[in-house]
Amino acid sequence: MAEEEALLATLREQEERLQFTQFTNETALAIGMALLHAAQQDHLGITIDVTRHGHQLFHVALPGTSPDNDLWIQRKNRVVNHFGHSSFYVGTVTRGKGMTLQERSGLDPVLYADHGGAFPIIIQHVGVVGTITVSGLAQADDHALVVRVVEQFLAQAV
Repeated sequence: MAEEEALLATLREQEERLQFTQFTNETALAIGMALLHAAQQDHLGITIDVTRHGHQLFHVALPGTSPDNDLWIQRKNRVVNHFGHSSFYVGTVTRGKGMTLQERSGLDPVLYADHGGAFPIIIQHVGVVGTITVSGLAQADDHALVVRVVEQFLAQAV
């Protein structure tokens, strides 16, 4: 239980800290390319997606992925858009309650997946405006990759 609470605290802290002052098409491209570069360096078979207000601004599928990864991205993005938190956070809360997402919220598991990898694009003083999502790794690794790249991007922007 303490381990789960520590993870939830970390996930909340990431969302509070990793916020943008603005998020343009150029921002989406830069983050998408940074994720692509990280994936290529580590030889990862992932699909990457950056979507703002339902508009897909960046999407690439690397070797080793399939159309299933696109479906996972859509399902994880719906969770972020519904709850306003990362898909990993929502899944951790849900599993901590000993429930499935459908039991907790009545959401169709065909359309929603509370597995890690979708991180909210949060604009300071505005809120969630989209998602940065990775699919293809274990859920904690999908989440960690997005967080690492967003951290690096925001550190360079300062």
